Amino acid sequence: MDNTLIAVIGAVVALLGGIFAGKVLFAKNTTKQVEDAQALADKAVATADKIIADATVQAETLKEKKILEADQKFLKLKSEHEKEVNQRNAKIVEKENQIKNKEKEWNEKNASVQKQIAEYDTKKQNLDKQLEIVSVKRTELEKHQEEHIKRLEKVSNLSKEDARAELIEAMTSEARTKAMSMIQEIVEEAKLNANKEAKKIIIQSIQRTAAEQAIENSITVFHLESDEIKGQIIGREGRNIRAIEAATGVDLVVDDTPEAIVLSSFDPLRREIARLSLQRLVQDGRIHPARIEEVVEKTKKQIDDQVMEIGERTVIDLGVHGLHKELIRMVGRMRFRSSYGQNLLQHSRETANLCGIMASELGLNPKLAKRAGLLHDIGKVPDEETELSHALLGAKLAEKYGEHPAVINAIGAHHDEMEMTFVISPIIQACDAISGARPGARREIMQSYLQRIKDLETLATSYQGVEKAYAIQAGRELRVIVEADKVSDADSEKLSFDIADKIQKEMQFPGQIRVTVIREKRAVNIAR
Repeated sequence: MDNTLIAVIGAVVALLGGIFAGKVLFAKNTTKQVEDAQALADKAVATADKIIADATVQAETLKEKKILEADQKFLKLKSEHEKEVNQRNAKIVEKENQIKNKEKEWNEKNASVQKQIAEYDTKKQNLDKQLEIVSVKRTELEKHQEEHIKRLEKVSNLSKEDARAELIEAMTSEARTKAMSMIQEIVEEAKLNANKEAKKIIIQSIQRTAAEQAIENSITVFHLESDEIKGQIIGREGRNIRAIEAATGVDLVVDDTPEAIVLSSFDPLRREIARLSLQRLVQDGRIHPARIEEVVEKTKKQIDDQVMEIGERTVIDLGVHGLHKELIRMVGRMRFRSSYGQNLLQHSRETANLCGIMASELGLNPKLAKRAGLLHDIGKVPDEETELSHALLGAKLAEKYGEHPAVINAIGAHHDEMEMTFVISPIIQACDAISGARPGARREIMQSYLQRIKDLETLATSYQGVEKAYAIQAGRELRVIVEADKVSDADSEKLSFDIADKIQKEMQFPGQIRVTVIREKRAVNIAR
């Protein structure tokens, strides 16, 4: 029991000792933490004071910098303002000086005017005095004249009015006689001089123009390197020749003439296409129907470019500027057309040169006259055939492409189908006649033949379904190519009969004309 009590007492003592020791240790730790926190707070306060001090210094520095910049800007603006004010003041002073000078000049002029007015008044007074003297003299003269007339009337037994009437009648009759005589002499002299001058101008114009005398015919000779190539051109059973004739509308004549093939057609453009196509085929060596058609199409495109080049070269040579591209192309197409056997382009160039020379001799515009002379036959090479004459069609085309009214009138009136309203119109007509009437220039028979060939082709193409029509064999055969989708085999036979019957009824021709209708159906597909 005693041991237990002792143990309990010892435990209580130990517990109390532990509690005391814990309080002592806790108080010691708390004091240390408070001291550390106070140290950190003092350190933070010191840092904050330093930051505030630094911020204050930076704010003062920035304030001073901004004040300095504001002062500089103010000084700059002040300087600019003063400069502008000075400039304005200088201008004001200059204007004031000008006003003073003007005022001075005005004062001087005013003084001069006042002086002139004073002089004028003086002269007017003198003139009034002189007029009074003249009036007095006139009155006296009239009085003496009346007395003189009365004495004349008394001597001649005629009144004043009767004498005046007889005198006027006598003088009128004499003046009329002399005037008629003078007018007659002037008219005769004018006619004589006009005839001389006109002949002189025309002769000079013709002499100063060089023209070619060659007349184009309806054949072209294609030269070969050897006769062996003729066989390739003919092809098996003549199929190559038929393909060329069908594609170009030109008749190929292969005879015994060595190293030559004759291309026959009334159309020079077709002959040129056939010649260039043959040249390409011979150089290539591949001659068959498919290749022939391909080469002919390429040659047609080449001819179109060549036509444009010929037109451009022509207008450059003649000095005609500002011509519409379509008119230039038509000028190039003239190279492959003929008028009564005369090459149309050469005729137009010759006419243009004659017009330019004649206009210069007459004191007119040579450039305008030369332009009208070049374009006067433009209606002969239209893209589509019309019922208008070539003169009216040419005037219409020139108007469409913005030509000068004088050029339009000259084109339309060169065959008297329009009224001539400009001075150059009769010049174009005269020069056209000079170019066509010179010896060797034209051939009427050739032109009528070519017209008959054109009429044949036009008649055939007027039927529905006809794609192309070519007159070959000098007009003895008409080949008509029809569209296979629109014309059947039975229709082909009927079309051939109808065309032949219409030719027989409506046209005049020597011998006979064979009408061949060709219908070909092709089915083309491409394997890829």
